[in-house]
Amino acid sequence: MIRAPAASKLCVYRCCRSMSSVSLQLSPDRCLFDAPLRLRASGLSPGQDVTVHTALADDGGEMFTSLARYRVGSSGELDLTRSQALEGGSFTGIEPEGPLWSLEPRTAYRRLLKREMKTPFQLRFSLHRGHGEPGPLLASATQERSFMGEGVTRVHVRQGRVRGNLFLPPGLGPFPAIMDLYGTGGGLMEHRASLLASRGYLTMALAYFDYDDLPNNLGGLHLNYFREALEFLKRHPKVNKRGGIGIIGLSKGAELAVTMAAFLPGIKAVVSVSGCNANTFAPLPCDDFVLPCLRFNTEKIKFTEAGEMDFSESMDDPMDPACQECLIPAERSSAAFLLFSGLDDKNWPSASYSKQLVARLIEHKKDVEAYYYPGAGHLLEPPYFPLCNASNHKLLGMPVLWGGQLKAHAKAQEDVWKKIQAFFSKHLKQDHLQSHL
Repeated sequence: MIRAPAASKLCVYRCCRSMSSVSLQLSPDRCLFDAPLRLRASGLSPGQDVTVHTALADDGGEMFTSLARYRVGSSGELDLTRSQALEGGSFTGIEPEGPLWSLEPRTAYRRLLKREMKTPFQLRFSLHRGHGEPGPLLASATQERSFMGEGVTRVHVRQGRVRGNLFLPPGLGPFPAIMDLYGTGGGLMEHRASLLASRGYLTMALAYFDYDDLPNNLGGLHLNYFREALEFLKRHPKVNKRGGIGIIGLSKGAELAVTMAAFLPGIKAVVSVSGCNANTFAPLPCDDFVLPCLRFNTEKIKFTEAGEMDFSESMDDPMDPACQECLIPAERSSAAFLLFSGLDDKNWPSASYSKQLVARLIEHKKDVEAYYYPGAGHLLEPPYFPLCNASNHKLLGMPVLWGGQLKAHAKAQEDVWKKIQAFFSKHLKQDHLQSHL
């Protein structure tokens, strides 16, 4: 088992209040980002109105905040696992992790950014008297939320044409291995890969465009790049050679994960998050052919009153006879597939794409399961990442709508993360253990 950063079990800060003291307690004071939140306050008056403020500065300097309003029970204690958040705050009801997933940026269209995995996020929680904003401070506490568990190491990859970063669990290995790809924002996203490494997987966050010396747009992609990355991962001395490789991707990254499984050998398990069942945006050259791409109709692009681009109805239909050549022949793969889609996805109809892919895989008697979440949007991240309903898209130069309803999206992220870990454990870790028997 991979442990979160070593620390004391309880973090308590106190502020004097007349003849008694109020304490705000976080357990633990240091943990992985996807760990549950346990927040309690004691020394309060029964029936007292209080507000919990939460603040986090991300690696881009953006401040994310949330607030929750409560009425203290007869015991004089506030416990977020039992206390109801009242109307007027960022969320309502009994939601222990609500202060995390309801965080909102102060600047419009900003997505929570984590560039440096070795440094944790510092979250500040403060307890205030009353429901005003802000009321007098009663107590405060801080918590560190990390992305790299104790002993996890990060290794920069610049091998041949391959660019990315490896995250290695502690120990000699060999370990089950996963490749992680993100979407059309380009660059290198590492937060999910580092968390997976903290769960015992040697994980490679792979960049494929707009990073280092890679092509600056999707038109420069070639299947050979992904083949080279896969072979690099297979050859790593700490990778279990008998278990096969897992791949996880989001959006365009999910589509590429399915494409790799269709054309490249040695892939055991594929997780597609908000993906498409066809190649999109740019033709993909392969060995002796080119996989065509779905086009989009600019006349079908919509805009909200705030000027956010709604791309959800502009793509060609993959099942149109004219688009059949764009479909990814996933049935060629022997991998197991796990698909996730939000039913409030405003980027593209990922649920429809998923159902089309599932039908194709079932027809060919492949191992596939799929889940669809009402109220969830396109950007399904690890638990407690704040909802990003819309953000500025680097390539398009304007805000793009992703969709999602606050609480439903948060609950979906928790469930998706549990299912991802169970899936990789079943298909990668069990093979890993059997190879050592």
